[in-house]
Amino acid sequence: MKIVRQVFTVAAKDLRSEIRTKDTLNASLSFALVILLLFSFAFDPTAEQTREISGGLLWLVFAFAGALILNRSFSRELPNDCLEALIASPVPGSALFLGKTIANVLLLLTLELVCFPVFGIFYNVPWTEQFWPLMLVVVLATWGLTVVGTMFSALTVNLRLRELMLPTLVYPIMIPGLLGAIQLTSALVMGHPIDADLTQWLKLLAGFDIIYTALATMLVDTVLVG
Repeated sequence: MKIVRQVFTVAAKDLRSEIRTKDTLNASLSFALVILLLFSFAFDPTAEQTREISGGLLWLVFAFAGALILNRSFSRELPNDCLEALIASPVPGSALFLGKTIANVLLLLTLELVCFPVFGIFYNVPWTEQFWPLMLVVVLATWGLTVVGTMFSALTVNLRLRELMLPTLVYPIMIPGLLGAIQLTSALVMGHPIDADLTQWLKLLAGFDIIYTALATMLVDTVLVG
């Protein structure tokens, strides 16, 4: 389908741009690793209580580091009026938004996959015992964070304080998704399977993704054209 090709063309363009410079990925990855290291000094990695809250610490790191990636999503198009050219192109706003969202998801997943082994070492957590359920939770939560973040990146792209405004707007909306991700991740990294109670959080994550993806694709033309 034409729109699918357009989505992946936009995603490939953003990924090639990031691979050439690596500015955003290097900055966000360095930030995430430093925060994980500092948190390991603040808490006793051998304490059982620290392991129980390790999922919350992990997603706080991902949320903060992800803001660096999401903030660059549309701002990288500002030089030479590239953003105006993209908006004026035949590519629909939904395809432009989804393409950038996919690129951001892949960048954020790369960051997370690098952080997990470091996290396991610093906090002495056997995070691989429930590897595939954990990866499912990571993908669902990352998609939700990225959809909301990419939408607000488009909304704040022309603001002078967009680096401050983006996390201020995104984090309150992400509270349900982050709560689900924290509850699921905390259990899975300790080796506990997804039971009936955790399944409710998994449904919350999936519903969050569906609702905000649908809303964003419907409203992105209004946000971009304004």
